[in-house]
Amino acid sequence: MSLAAIDFGRLYRDHLAAAKRNPKPASVWDARAAELGRKALKSRYVDEFIGRMDLAGARTLLDVGCGPGTICLPLAGRLERVIGLDFSRGMLDALQENAAGLELDNVEALQLAWEDDWAAVPACDIVVASRSTTVADLEVALHKLNDKAKRRVYLTHLVGGRFIDDAVIEAVGRDLPALPDYIYAVNILHGMGIHPRLDYIASEGRLTGATDFDEFAAHVAWALGELSAAERERLHAWYLRQPAPSLGAPMRWAFISWDKQPD
Repeated sequence: MSLAAIDFGRLYRDHLAAAKRNPKPASVWDARAAELGRKALKSRYVDEFIGRMDLAGARTLLDVGCGPGTICLPLAGRLERVIGLDFSRGMLDALQENAAGLELDNVEALQLAWEDDWAAVPACDIVVASRSTTVADLEVALHKLNDKAKRRVYLTHLVGGRFIDDAVIEAVGRDLPALPDYIYAVNILHGMGIHPRLDYIASEGRLTGATDFDEFAAHVAWALGELSAAERERLHAWYLRQPAPSLGAPMRWAFISWDKQPD
């Protein structure tokens, strides 16, 4: 079988279904928007993402899955128009609140999901999708990003298919298959005639920064779903055996970029 004969879009969808992971609805992100909005704009991850971008010739930017403006707001002062797209109204409210706090008047908000019709979404010079591409149909999503870009696309996708450490999942006792990771995106893009650039960013893990077990367990529950009493007890026993620095292993993200390609 040749590489061209392999349907990586279908393989991604099959892998996602096998992982049996239910995506969080917009209401869950709405509830966390204020908390995330306060700490989103300054981090090593943001610096490394933006540091890999080329804004030459760019005046406009579309940030898909923008959250509270993690990527687009630090760039807004260097551009004429910035559009943040997200399916969470709470996140878009946080985006606009952060933009007002930074005295930015060139930031717009669009409430849409990946699965929605994007016909009314303006094409922009730069399109970014930061940590937002674990979607139902990655092939469709990548076509949408390329369609809306005039110059360049930048995205990050999970490496390894885990949002938290394997050791924690094992300690809880869950049988949790890994999500499809970045290599699907690379292969789907290859099938689209796009040869992307690839780099990696290490960032703080979702379990980093917990000050006690209750906070740590809350972070685990955010990633895995509600913990049963038995799961919480097993996690606590594991937690007590760990030296503090080991409780916040970094996450790795594949940084994937390409120049606009015609369909």
